[in-house]
Order: sequence, then C-alpha cells, then structure tokens
Amino acid sequence: MGDIVGAALVAHVPTIVLPEAIRLELNEGKEISLVPGLHRLREEYLAPLQPDVIIVLDSHWYTTVETVVSSADRRKGFFTSSELPRGMSSVPYDMPGDRALAEAIAAEAEDIEACWITPIDNEHLHPEYATINLLEFLQGDEAWISISSLQTGDPLDFHNVGLAIARAVAKTDRRVVLLASGAMSHTFWGVRELRQHESSDPSNITPRGAVEADAQVLDAWYRGDHAWVIDHMDAYAQFRPEARFAHYLTMASALGGRECRAVGRPFSEYENSIGTAQIHVAFDRPSDGWTN
Repeated sequence: MGDIVGAALVAHVPTIVLPEAIRLELNEGKEISLVPGLHRLREEYLAPLQPDVIIVLDSHWYTTVETVVSSADRRKGFFTSSELPRGMSSVPYDMPGDRALAEAIAAEAEDIEACWITPIDNEHLHPEYATINLLEFLQGDEAWISISSLQTGDPLDFHNVGLAIARAVAKTDRRVVLLASGAMSHTFWGVRELRQHESSDPSNITPRGAVEADAQVLDAWYRGDHAWVIDHMDAYAQFRPEARFAHYLTMASALGGRECRAVGRPFSEYENSIGTAQIHVAFDRPSDGWTN
C-alpha cells in the first residue's frame, strides 16, 4: 500500500535561480532566505523521507477544461521562460516520471463527480518553472510528476483532484511527497514601481492587509488547523493567493482536507518578491496519520 510521506508548500520565484551576485544586488547585499531554505528542505526533510515520487502541484501550469498530469516516462530538454527569458534561459532538465501513478490518478477521477483529469505523455509538453526552478535544489533519484492548476476550477474542484491523488497513491506501493509550488498572497507592483520593491523585506508586500492575511494562514498551519484555512478561503481570496491557492488546496485535500492536523514548519523567512508573499513550509506527518 502506498503512502503520502511528506508535503510542503514551496516558493519557486525566479530570484532563486539567479546568480548569487544578482540576488545580493536585488536584496541590499543579503541572501534571500528562500535559497538556503531549499537546501535545508532537501537535507532535513526530503532526504530522510526517501520518496519514490515527488508530485509537484504546479501553480504556473494553467489548464482550462481539465486537470492534466504529466505521464511521460521521462521529461528531458531545455526550458526558456516566456515570462522572464532573461533570467530563465535554456535551463537543462531531466526528470524520470511515473506513468503508472499518473494514469492511476486520472483513473480515480472517473469515480469522482465532475472531476476530469487527463494523463499526457507528449514529449513536447515542457514543464513550467514552478517545477523547473525546484530541481537544482530538491531533485534526487526519485521520479517527478507535475499536476496542473485548473484555471476554471474552484476549491471544490481542487479538493476533488487532491482526493484522486490520495486514492491513487493508496493503491500503489509508492512513497510520495507532495510539493505545492506557489506563493501565498500574489499581487505584483506595477512595472514603474516594482524596481523600488525588490528586496525581500515583507514591508514590500502588497496590497494593504495582505501581510496580516498571510499571517493568519501561517498561524493556522503552524497549529495544524487546515480546516481554518479551508473555511476562510472566501476572505483570503481577496488577497489573490497564487492560482487561487489551487496548489495548497489540492495538497490539503490529499492529506485529509478539513480533518488534516499536520503541523507546518517554516524552512525560510516570510519574504517579498516584487509584491508577492513567498515562504517554504513543510508539514510533518503525525505518527498515526495526516488527520490525527
């Protein structure tokens, strides 16, 4: 029987893959905590878990009429970001996949009302940078799968995808870690202003009230109260969490939804990225299961 052995919300901002000299220049001579935080996450959290598969819930991979799961046996190539080609250009990647698990996730959706998940193994379907930017920090010998964020979905749809993931993993022999790759509140400064807000100091996060809203979510995570976050999504939505928080809500559903009691641990500071809120938080699986 398979098991979800770990889960984390992780930041994937382009800054983490810029040369160190540029990172220091943008951040008043200091390293952003997200970079050493990812190294710590690999060494202190992922490595001891020894996962067979990492599933990235990718907040940059938007699909429209269905959720898509990568099912190629291997994804290999070079990635150039259309959003920021100056910073992410011809980045090599090589990820073994897990076709059987991807297809099992899609198959589980068939038994969930109004849930459509399609496995795609097309060799020309490139990963997005919410997956790519994690590789140099977190990739080991495990397989990697990416799952899209449904831009026409709502919290119920994200819950259903998480349910399909959990059911599929349980029917396999895989040890799986879920990475919800995306931000918390996610509003950029306008282009004429953003260069004055590039340091990681949270005072640069916008709009007014976002820092306080994020703090409430973080407090709930640190208490293991995922029900509070799920129940307050309507209020939190006004601060535009990235991808409507599909990455987190899908992960939380796979861990038991409102019943999940997993306590979060920060692996970075809470930081700004041109107005958006970034942090790494890993969730520890209770000895008797995610919901206890």
